[in-house]
Amino acid sequence: MVLDDILQVLQNSNRILITTHIRPDGDAIGSQLALGRFLHRMGKDVAMINTHEVPSSLDWMPNVEAIQVFDGSLHQHGTIAAADTIVVVDTNTLHRLGSKLGPIVRSSTACKVLIDHHTEPEAWFDHVYVEERAAATGEMIYTLICHRDAGFLVHKEIATALYVALVTDTGSFQYGTVTPNVHRITAEILERGGVDPSAVYSAIYESHSLPWARLLAQVLGTLTMHFEGRLGYLVATRGMITETGCTYSDLEGFVDYAMAIEGVEVALLFSQLPHGTKVSFRSKGDRHVHKWARSFGGGGHRNASGAYLTRPLEEVISSVMEVAPRYTGLSEESDGGLSADDEAYLTTLLEST
Repeated sequence: MVLDDILQVLQNSNRILITTHIRPDGDAIGSQLALGRFLHRMGKDVAMINTHEVPSSLDWMPNVEAIQVFDGSLHQHGTIAAADTIVVVDTNTLHRLGSKLGPIVRSSTACKVLIDHHTEPEAWFDHVYVEERAAATGEMIYTLICHRDAGFLVHKEIATALYVALVTDTGSFQYGTVTPNVHRITAEILERGGVDPSAVYSAIYESHSLPWARLLAQVLGTLTMHFEGRLGYLVATRGMITETGCTYSDLEGFVDYAMAIEGVEVALLFSQLPHGTKVSFRSKGDRHVHKWARSFGGGGHRNASGAYLTRPLEEVISSVMEVAPRYTGLSEESDGGLSADDEAYLTTLLEST
């Protein structure tokens, strides 16, 4: 059984490194922290190193200070080199670990374990625990822990981390991946771990700064609708980030505002980053977007995916929208792409910011 094999590898290891994807979200950090505390309580020497820092909405989580940001130091290189086992959670591709940390992980002689719920994992892992139907990687960490001993859930640090993973990657339990079993798991976590759902929700979603609100207002002002209102996209430029004094992590969840509009079945957020453009894809029901994201070098879930392209913002928007009908099944009188009005608006937007 896969769980037995994974647990045996972890049991036989002394030094374990846990890492996750760039720009980590609640599922990534929650899964990492829950697994880390579980292994620590098993008597293992655990290190956690990521390419990017924990977003501000999650910096309150128990033991979050144990997660290091990779800085290329000799100490961190030594930590990675000393690991018997490296566990990658919530991502299954090398490039998503970061351009510097990823190759170091890949070239390590340590046993490499993958725990993830995304599709099509790369083949360089030694042991793979993948469940595409899982609502979150945190659900899989829960299953792994319970397979060993459900008693670990009484530890509030572990329970809190698992709850954060579930609540964030299910959109507060509203996505199609939420099953009766997810609610049963959540109930057990809350009951055993003594987690306060309202406190967690407030810490994640109700602690935004005034600059965040100003950034949201600017991004919402870019809303553009296509396909008779069934697709909407938003744009976040570098100028907006600079002007409001925000960071790129503040854009987390902005795409959901486009999804919240009545009639919208597909939503996108185009984020202009220092060296390229990030595209966040979201959809409802059978309007799957993972193949669309994959066509641009990204990937993810059927209804929530992402891609990063080292190309200018306006070029990425045009390319992505041009093939929208092919991957979404949406259609209108035009064949997608940007209209002359859209192009003029985008040019004005970029010049003004």
